[in-house]
Amino acid sequence: MGKQNTGVKAVATNRRAHHEYFILETYEAGLALTGTEVKSLRQGKANLNDAFARVDHGECILYEMHISPYEFGNRFNPDPKRPRKLLLHKREILKLHSEIKEKGLTLIPLKIYFTRGIAKVELGLAKGKKLYDKRDDLAKKEADRKIDRAMKEFYK
Repeated sequence: MGKQNTGVKAVATNRRAHHEYFILETYEAGLALTGTEVKSLRQGKANLNDAFARVDHGECILYEMHISPYEFGNRFNPDPKRPRKLLLHKREILKLHSEIKEKGLTLIPLKIYFTRGIAKVELGLAKGKKLYDKRDDLAKKEADRKIDRAMKEFYK
């Protein structure tokens, strides 16, 4: 038996999530996948752009995440946008369910990665940003860029 890779390999990230939402908390969850989906994920063929998670009947389900069909999987390839079960502890699911219902928050997948050969998804408990919040963030980013440029010029 060989030594397993203990590093974390990011497969897909949701870069738009931090622009669209305030991320209040993050959770790590396992993904219930088929064999060909895992092979496709290892090739980096996943898309999280419109994905979201919901608690249904005591289970956390991930919707609208696209995993491209595995090229060599022929008839065993499942639907690319099928709902996928997230593997969380019962108390975590109950906590998420109560926070989503009470505070009007949503669950957004932030990234998919492999750790010790197991596919994981990082979920963010998120609150939607208003347009003026997005403008403030862009203004702060631009100001930071200008400061960095000025510092580089000053120390040359």
